[in-house]
This record gives sequence, C-alpha cells and structure tokens, in this order.
Amino acid sequence: MAFSQDSEDLTRVGPGTPMGEFMRQYWMPFAASSELNADGAPVRIMLLGEKLIAFRDSSGRVGLMDHRCPHRCASLFLGRNEEDGLRCIYHGWKFDVDGKCVDMPSVPAHQDFKDKVHAKAYKTYERNGLVWAYLGPREQAPAQPQIEVMDLPESDVNILFMQRSCNWLQALEGDIDTSHAGFLHSGHVDPDDLPETHPNYYTLKNRAPEFRVTDTAFGTSYGAFRLAKPGTMYWRVANFLFPFWSQAPATSFDRNIHARAWVPMDDTHSMMIQVFWKGAGGGGSAGAAKKDGTFVKYRSGVEYLPDTTDWYGRWRVSDNESTDWRLDRQSMKDGSQYSGIDNIHLQDQAVTESMGPITDHSFEHLAPSDQMIARTRRRILRAVRAFNEQSVTPPGVDNNDVYLTARSGYFFADVDTDWQDAYRDQIVGAVQPAQPLRPS
Repeated sequence: MAFSQDSEDLTRVGPGTPMGEFMRQYWMPFAASSELNADGAPVRIMLLGEKLIAFRDSSGRVGLMDHRCPHRCASLFLGRNEEDGLRCIYHGWKFDVDGKCVDMPSVPAHQDFKDKVHAKAYKTYERNGLVWAYLGPREQAPAQPQIEVMDLPESDVNILFMQRSCNWLQALEGDIDTSHAGFLHSGHVDPDDLPETHPNYYTLKNRAPEFRVTDTAFGTSYGAFRLAKPGTMYWRVANFLFPFWSQAPATSFDRNIHARAWVPMDDTHSMMIQVFWKGAGGGGSAGAAKKDGTFVKYRSGVEYLPDTTDWYGRWRVSDNESTDWRLDRQSMKDGSQYSGIDNIHLQDQAVTESMGPITDHSFEHLAPSDQMIARTRRRILRAVRAFNEQSVTPPGVDNNDVYLTARSGYFFADVDTDWQDAYRDQIVGAVQPAQPLRPS
C-alpha cells in the first residue's frame, strides 16, 4: 500500500513522527479509573506507539511510565506494586509514580546512586472516572481541556470504552460523517412509518443532505441541512475538536452534552472513549416509537472479550472481524436490518475496521457529502505542520477554553437564518448543567 506524505503525516503517531509529536502536546485519556487498584497489578498501556505501564500506588496516585526498567530494561509489568512504588523483580530497584528511583537494594550502600536514576514517567491526573496522561516535553503541563461534558460531576456521566483495530483517523471520521446515518444505521426504516417528531424523521425523509463546513478555534464543524416544513430548515451539526475528539449529532442540540475521544494506541489500533451526560435523553437511529406504537430498536450495549494482560487486551468487543461483526444476511433480506448488524456501535466498528488497519487514501473518491472529512484532514495537516515546522502551539493546548464553544446535535431554524447564527442561538437556549457555553 502506497501512502502520500499527507497520509503518512495524518496517520502515523509514533515517537518522532509529525502527528505523534503534535498529539504529545495534549492531555489524553487512556484508562478508566476503575482499571487501576491501589497496590494492584500493573496494567499494560499502548499509547501513541509507546509501551507503557500504569499502576496505582498505596496512596492512590497513578503512575504511567515506560515499561522498561532503566537498569537492565526488564519489563516493569512484572513488577511488585508495593508501599508507594513499583519494584522491578529483576534486581529490586523501586520507582515512585514520578519515575524517581527510591530504592536500590542490590547496590552496596556506599555505591548507591538512586538519586541519579529516573524511569521515563509521564504526568497523570484523574477526572470524571478517567485517567489522563501528558506525554509532552513541558516541565509544566498545559491546563486540562475544558470540554463541556468533562465539567459535569462524575455521577452525572456514563463512559463507554471500545477498542478498534484500525487507525485513529478513520475511526474518528465515522463520527463526522452524517450522511451514512440514513443508510448504515437506518436504511431499513421507512420515514413514513415514523412521526415527524422522531429524531431522524427528516434524516430519513431526505438521505442526501447538503452541507456547510467551517474551521473553528477548536477544530472544524459542519452543518448538514434539509428542508423540513416550508420556511424551516433541519440542521444536524457535528464537530471535530483537536486533537482527536468528536461530537456527533446523536440527539437534540439543547441536551446533547457528550464527547468521544479516538485515542491512538499505535498506528493501527485506537481506543474510543465516549463520555456523555445521563440527562441527554434518547436519540439514536430509529430508537423511538413508530406511528403504530411499536419500536424499531437495536441491541443495546456491546459484549466484550475477557481482558488479557497483553498490549491490546483491554476493551475488545467480542463481535469483530473474525465473526464478521455478527453480520446476519437473513436480516438484510427480510428488511429488518439494512446492514445486517443489530448494534449501532458495531455497525460503525465494522465499516471502519473493514477498511483495513490504515485506509489507503489514494483509493478513495470523496464526494460532496465528504466535505467535513476533507476539511478536517486539511485543518489537522496545517496545524501539525505549523507545529513541527514553525513551533506554532497546537490549537486548544494553551487556549483550552475554546472547547467551551463546541456542542453538536440537531435543531430547526428559519430557512433564511445563517447556520452559524442559528448555532449561536441554540447555545444560548441550551441546557447547561455545567458552566455555561460561550458563543464564539
């Protein structure tokens, strides 16, 4: 597979790559707080192509460090998590959560040099049930991103993890592509069977929307529009937020408080971490009542394979390429499922993983419905190259409040109203359980 330089720069995330160095400037969620127990077993973490070990010490602090002991490079995954530190089983050297060597028992006391030895460790913090890491070079890490849903109390949010066996970009792009909703998720639904109040009535009534796309301070945004009633436009707005966040138009704009991170584990694996407000209510594709009172629903939730301790052993769904993502050809034939897959998350998982580990962009033929895809790739590339070639600080790193202007969802507006003006009006009237959104 031949990649252009643009594709290489967009998809490769390891140390020393343009994208990898760019993403290391941001705080990144990488694990659920519940995965790490005080004095419990260390957990293997793959993040931006680096093999790392996470552990929670006796005092509840989280450490994240290179899995290699700086003595002889034995893996600290084998280590003993005890008494506020991780001890290598090879020679007993012990390290605290900051990577400082605090004990060197195999070296005579008069030759001890532990004060000069540090494991390669990264800064961490916890927020809303997630553990975050900063892999960048700053001595003082940047401020935490002010994404709206992250400011809600932990008790008010739900979190979903799903690992995908594909590059982070193609996983993210599924979230900023709205025209697929009328096919992949709801191709089997006749809009005339739904009341006009159904969240996807107009999406299904016209499966070929037109688009408005724009750059924003936080990334990019699109508005897909369709004429609803005379004089009224139906808008579905979604966002890309640097470096790997998306906000899909899952439900009504006024309550759609959520964000999804598409965290690159390495070039060919990504971790989806979705955080959403419990008060958002339903939306979904064909998830509400039909005119006759019956429901068109998908199987809720996903099933996971048992965790293993390897680098890719966490949050793996059981329905994957080896099972054709539970594709049911009979349901395709009888019209009960357009895709033959009865779970929305698995539908997205199937199509993005089926593209291969990294999409060959030279094989694509982008259409007008892919304007957001093209605009986002260009926006990312320009920011990555400005950082790597001119040392321009990436968007949202120091001006982290720009994310407070971002929300997605669907709404109606007067046909003559500019979509950005309508967006700002919607923000003013939106439910704001956390700090207020600030119109840009």
